[in-house]
Amino acid sequence: EIAEVAGHGLGLMRTERKEDPPDRAEQRLKSHFATQSLRGFGIEKAGGAVQAAAMVLDYAQSNGLKLGHVDSLSVYSVDGFMSLDPSTRRSLELTTNMMDGSRRYTLLGVLDYTCSPMGARLLRRWIEQPLIQAEEIRLRQGAVARLLEHGITRGDLRDRLKKLGDLERMVSRCSAGLAGPRDLAGLKRTLFEIPDLEDDLRKVALEKLQELRKRVGDHRDLAARLHQAVVDDPPLTTRDGGIIRPGFDVELDKLRSLQKDGRNYIAALETEERERTGIDRLKVGYNSVFGYYLEVPKNRLDKVPDHYIRKQTTAGAERYITAELKDHEAMVMGAEEKMVALEEQIFLRLREAVALEAAGLLQTARALAELDCLAALSEAAHRLGHSRPELVDEDVFEVVEGRHPVVEEQNRLFVPNDLTLGRERMMILTGPNMSGKSTFLRQTALIQLMAQIGAFVPARSARLGLCDRIFTRIGAKDELALGQSTFMVEMIESANILNNATRRSLVILDEVGRGTSTFDGLAIAWAMVEHLAGVGAKTLFATHYHQLNAIADRIPGVFNARVAVEERGDEVIWTHRVLRGGTDRSYGIQVARMAGLPSQVLLRAAEILGELESESGPQSVPSPSLQNVQLTLFEVEEPPMVRELKSMDLTRLTPMDALMKLDSWKKQVD
Repeated sequence: EIAEVAGHGLGLMRTERKEDPPDRAEQRLKSHFATQSLRGFGIEKAGGAVQAAAMVLDYAQSNGLKLGHVDSLSVYSVDGFMSLDPSTRRSLELTTNMMDGSRRYTLLGVLDYTCSPMGARLLRRWIEQPLIQAEEIRLRQGAVARLLEHGITRGDLRDRLKKLGDLERMVSRCSAGLAGPRDLAGLKRTLFEIPDLEDDLRKVALEKLQELRKRVGDHRDLAARLHQAVVDDPPLTTRDGGIIRPGFDVELDKLRSLQKDGRNYIAALETEERERTGIDRLKVGYNSVFGYYLEVPKNRLDKVPDHYIRKQTTAGAERYITAELKDHEAMVMGAEEKMVALEEQIFLRLREAVALEAAGLLQTARALAELDCLAALSEAAHRLGHSRPELVDEDVFEVVEGRHPVVEEQNRLFVPNDLTLGRERMMILTGPNMSGKSTFLRQTALIQLMAQIGAFVPARSARLGLCDRIFTRIGAKDELALGQSTFMVEMIESANILNNATRRSLVILDEVGRGTSTFDGLAIAWAMVEHLAGVGAKTLFATHYHQLNAIADRIPGVFNARVAVEERGDEVIWTHRVLRGGTDRSYGIQVARMAGLPSQVLLRAAEILGELESESGPQSVPSPSLQNVQLTLFEVEEPPMVRELKSMDLTRLTPMDALMKLDSWKKQVD
């Protein structure tokens, strides 16, 4: 099929030439598919898709690819999937980690129990494209549950799947005329495994699994033909020969017999000539220039028969040929050339036979890939103790004893936490560094995402509504090539969230506003909380701005939570427990001590912190009036008028100067 590649093809072709006119593109597709209209494909009104598909065909054809197997066309659309922006993919480390770009410590790394290359590719696509249709998600969940209940059958299926080759790739290579002998041998082995796999699948075939079983085609005739024709371990290319089994082709067998007879004659010639001539050190040799020859040492030249024809002189011997030797050489060499050519013809016919069945083979390959993914998710649920989430029509997130799937895999002593977002839509989460705030935020997003790919989730129980999108902004980095600072990157990502989040979205924000001054950062964070509360998106907002706890008293649906710690003198112990109610401490100095900062730096930091806390007094919070927020947001940073008033020497201030200063201050307030 021409499916997901159409959009990519458009980009490729733009580098080659200008886009085709719509009429020309439509005619190109009609001609290829031999149809009067594109209406049957459902794209007659999709002008861009028509052009893209036509350009893909032209691109493939211009690169020498055969297109006979391209017999249908379908439209790929992202409308059926949850859209995940690059920031969210990066922050959640779905398929690559932020440390070294590998799949270690990623969701894919935890869930990938697939047994075949086809399944591995599809599982990656599932993770990157969560579903938004509840019915399809429930079908996947049902298949995972069914395989989880039948552990023995699941194990048998997985054993069968491990024996499969990359059916999808092998068939595609055959269709494109690129497959080699080993592709056909691998295809043969794979097709022979399918009937046994289908028998195992029949034992659990209900709903989704039954649908997959029906999609697995019967390819026994093709498998038998390939088995009769292709040896089990063929060479890499057709030039090497030895691809076709004896007995498959009569003409090929005759040539092999001729070659064998000629080789047998040449092998026996050395013994015969030694006995006939009395030259005990006579040898039969071969090189690519002269072919076969008889080599006689120079001290035996007096015994060389007259019918020997000298061909070459070497340091210690003379090389000869005979008419009879050349006749047998021609027979051997001619047979070998004809055998290689004939084997290549037979191979090409076999490859074409595979291409003719490409549509059915690819349907089977996709069904097996999906089965592999479902079995992998079931295996993950079994090994990791995941549970089936309940999908509901309500817009809720209710999780009991939720866990982070990746962190838990590395640390079995993971502390689970509950979370409920429903009537209360937004959690403002405060707590110290290293206490687990970011882990809690990420696990919430990952649980929602896992549920929407049809997987079981790391929780004792979960009751979830569907999300249209998941947004995360966790951490930031400079984009030097684009001239963007860390704070600019943070604001760009935040702007994307604020402009696109809906009530059905899940929003994860961690430490927004830390890239600028305390005053500006707190103001931005406060305004973002108010905006998201107005949107009604389910939101987790982790922050060190403890002043934000006051929002819960002002805006319905917002509540405070904290990550609890235990204090033992100067030492703090992270409990990783998320509890209701905010906190007003960050324990930054304790974390700095754990990181190894010099003791004199820590002592000085403690002194400065004490001075700041004593000077600031009770911390104020913004009033409902936006025009007053700037004056009362964070009192450690004194208003300019207060600083100016403290610096005045009133003994030298004249009445006129005092009036002018008051007038200046009044203008600033107005």
